[in-house]
Amino acid sequence: MRIVGDFAADGYAVLSDLAPSDAVDRLRASGIFPCNAAGQRGFAADGNADIAALAAADGALTRAASELMGSRCHPVRILLFDKTPQANWAVPWHQDRTIAVKERVEVAGYGPWSRKGGVDHVEPPAELLSDMEALRLHLDDCGADNGALEVVPGSWKLGRIAAGEIAGIVSRGNVRTLTARAGDVVAMRGLTLHASKRAERPGHRRVLHVDFTNRDLSAPLAWAMTEFAA
Repeated sequence: MRIVGDFAADGYAVLSDLAPSDAVDRLRASGIFPCNAAGQRGFAADGNADIAALAAADGALTRAASELMGSRCHPVRILLFDKTPQANWAVPWHQDRTIAVKERVEVAGYGPWSRKGGVDHVEPPAELLSDMEALRLHLDDCGADNGALEVVPGSWKLGRIAAGEIAGIVSRGNVRTLTARAGDVVAMRGLTLHASKRAERPGHRRVLHVDFTNRDLSAPLAWAMTEFAA
């Protein structure tokens, strides 16, 4: 695995030579895309052998997540994205601030609540969010003109950022555009400010997005997805 970027300091990295090329080819041809009209769908990983293998306890994505965080991590949510001419969306600057849980249980420090795709979501304490990371396996080349992820380096260290402060932080930050080749993985630490533009020449920008953490939730809350067996 070759790493470009300082994940510990900046909260992002691009990993090459991580996922087996045959697994990437099979995922492209698997029929799990297209996504919904918004270009996104949740996914039950046990329905696809390659995704289950990548996110298993000894899978390539899980090993990479653990290496980047310096402690054992496990997957807690899987999403699929695809930007196409029919679903060519832009995402404004924001932080990912909710997690998916098995069921709603009121626990101090967790809230507000929402429901997405039939799954309960809640905003947890900031320190839990900062101990999460997203690994995004690209199935297509993603240049700066194809809706690549943009990040503000080091912004994860700022904790929760008020909406009114985001524009100023972005304008003062050294924004990085994280381009990737098919088979590359873009890693991003939780609470990192990020955004993406509409693709200038939309075709496909298929991404397997897996959220990882090294933390447990405050009982009796439980992650919506448990770790895969190998």
